[in-house]
Amino acid sequence: MSSFDHIVLGLGGMGSAAAHHLAARGHRVLGLEQFSPPHDRGSSHGETRVVRQAYFEHPAYVPLLRRAYQLWRDLEGITGTPLLHLCGGLMMGAADSAVVAGSLRSALEHGLPHELLDAAEIRRRWPAFRPDDEAVGLFEKSAGFVCCEDAVRAHLTAAEQAGASLHYNEPVLSWKPDGDGVAVTTAQNTYHAARLVITPGPWAPAVLRDLGIPISVERQVLLWFQPRDGTRNYGPEHFPIYIWQERPGVESYGFPALNGPEGGMKVAFFHSPVREIVTPETVDRTIRQDDITALRATLRRFFPNLDGTFLRGSVCMYSMTPDQHFVIGPHPRHPQVIVAAGFSGHGFKFCPVIGEILADLACDGRSRHEIAMFDPRRTFAG
Repeated sequence: MSSFDHIVLGLGGMGSAAAHHLAARGHRVLGLEQFSPPHDRGSSHGETRVVRQAYFEHPAYVPLLRRAYQLWRDLEGITGTPLLHLCGGLMMGAADSAVVAGSLRSALEHGLPHELLDAAEIRRRWPAFRPDDEAVGLFEKSAGFVCCEDAVRAHLTAAEQAGASLHYNEPVLSWKPDGDGVAVTTAQNTYHAARLVITPGPWAPAVLRDLGIPISVERQVLLWFQPRDGTRNYGPEHFPIYIWQERPGVESYGFPALNGPEGGMKVAFFHSPVREIVTPETVDRTIRQDDITALRATLRRFFPNLDGTFLRGSVCMYSMTPDQHFVIGPHPRHPQVIVAAGFSGHGFKFCPVIGEILADLACDGRSRHEIAMFDPRRTFAG
C-alpha cells in the first residue's frame, strides 16, 4: 500500500488548488482524477469565469476574494501563465435588485472602489447595452475574468513542480477510515494517507451521500453568439464582464469578445429560468434549441446587438446547496477527511484561496480564514 501525507480526490478547480497548496508546504501529496484534466465533464471548463469583489451574494466573501486575487497573481508568477484579466465589471438591474443592492452592500461594507451609474450613463459608456430607464448599474473596475482551463493547468503544474504525484484517468472506487488515516482504493491500487481531501464537484451528491448534505446538481448551458456589429468594440480593452438581473431569480451574464473577429461572445444564465436537475451520468450535453431561444429572448431586451449568429455552446453543471453557500470543512464523523463541495455556480473565482483553506484544514485542523458560514454541519435553509 503506497503512503502519502495527503490524498486529494478530484483535480478540477478546487482539487488542483488544494494539491498545489499542500505540496507547496512540503507534504507528500497524491492527487487522483478520474479523467485527464482539464476536462469538460464537470464544472471547471468553458474558457472563462467571472471574478469580482463587490460580491452581491454576501459581504463575508469579500476577504476571501481579496486573498484569492493575491493568490491568482502568485500562481501567474509561479507558472508564467496569464490568468486574471481585470477588464471591469458592470452589475445591472433595479436599484433594489439582489445583484445591484447586494454588490453595493459589499462595496460599502469593505470600502471597495465602485461607481453607481444610471441607465443613461450605462448607455453612454457602453452603447451596446439597452437597460430600461429605471435600471441602474454598479461598475467595479477591479472585476473581470479568469481563464478556467488555464487555471486548472496552472495549479496542476505548480503542484507537480512542488513534488505532488498526480494520477489521471484513475477513478476512485472507495475510501474508508484506516486508524487515524484513510485508505483509498482506485481501479489500479490502494493508497494510504493521514488526511483525505475530497473535492467531488458535481459528483458530490453520490460521493458525500452519507453526510446528508442537500446538494443538487443543475444543468448549466454556456453559449457563444456573434454580435451583429462584429466583435471590434467588445474586446476586454473596451468592454466589461456584466451581470444583468432581469427579475428576481433570473440573471444573465457575459464576457468580452476574446477569440478574434469570428470568436463571438460568451453568455449564459446564472440559473436557467427552467432549472433541470441532473447527475453527471444523465446530464444532456447537447445544446438544444430551447437553450438558444431562451437566452436570445433575454439578449434582445438589453443587448440587442448580441442577438446574432449562434456559434457554439457547452454544458457544465452547478452543484447547489439550498442556501447557495459553499460546504467546506472536516467530515463530521471522520475528522481526517476534509470536504469541499456545493460551490453553487459562483465558486471558481475562489479556487486558490479554497486550496489554501483546504491545506490549512488538512495540516492544522483549522484555517486562518473565516469559514464558519460553510460548515458542513450547519442547518441548511433555502
